[in-house]
Amino acid sequence: MLKTVELPTVQEGSIMNYINTLRNSPTHLITFIIDITIVIFLAVKFLKLVKGTRALQLLKGIFFLVIATILSSVFNLTILNMILTSFMTYGVILLIIMFQPEIRRGLEQLGSNKVNRFFGIEEEIANKVKENIFKLTIATSELSQSKTGALIVIEKSIKLKDIIDSGIVINSEISPQLLVNIFEPKTPLHDGAVIISESKIMAAACMLPLANDKNIPKTLGTRHRSALGISKETDAIVVVVSEETGKISVAKNGTLIADVKEDALKQILIKNLVPKIDDAKKNNKIKRK
Repeated sequence: MLKTVELPTVQEGSIMNYINTLRNSPTHLITFIIDITIVIFLAVKFLKLVKGTRALQLLKGIFFLVIATILSSVFNLTILNMILTSFMTYGVILLIIMFQPEIRRGLEQLGSNKVNRFFGIEEEIANKVKENIFKLTIATSELSQSKTGALIVIEKSIKLKDIIDSGIVINSEISPQLLVNIFEPKTPLHDGAVIISESKIMAAACMLPLANDKNIPKTLGTRHRSALGISKETDAIVVVVSEETGKISVAKNGTLIADVKEDALKQILIKNLVPKIDDAKKNNKIKRK
């Protein structure tokens, strides 16, 4: 009969006892390796998700608290450990509140389906998206030259139904002429954002959440703050044309790329919006031919 070694938790014993137990039990050691591998994988994915957002700054403080809790347990600082442990216990709720936009964004991306890739129609969609990008670039360039303010939000995997519902539904094919006319000053739909969804101009005069980070320059107006706000909460790509200067900017992942030229705008949109087709599939098609 094999002797069963009961695995203590880090909270119940010292770290050295925990390590010794792992040495004496190969089964628990394998479980520990699998456990730590999964944790590292999830941590890397989470860091990629919050990269460039305010959540990354908060993570530094949380990491410090975790280290302090472990050290207080190792050095038997009972009162400090009790306080920190209690804080960590209730801190889960606090984390959910603080990281609500990032958590929602990650879950929505996780829930997005890959049906198009499975059925092999991704190449056809890519060509359609490229065509729409060219139309969008033409409209943006014309708006820039006339210094007409514009705010165009391009939906990706996270749906923007609540934003669309805040405006006037159009549900029209994308055309440079229509986009330019929408943002023409003193017209009913010029104030607000245009939402492009499912390769269509879905709605205009939509309201967007404003970014209120303290590190945002005060020189940025409402359009740019709105662009940063929606790009921080979703994975949408936002194109902004300044009414004062006519300069084009692109917002994505809560960051703003300023003073973008027409060719650069086209490349940014293609890189972020056109579905990537598997190179192996391309090579197989060539070989068959």
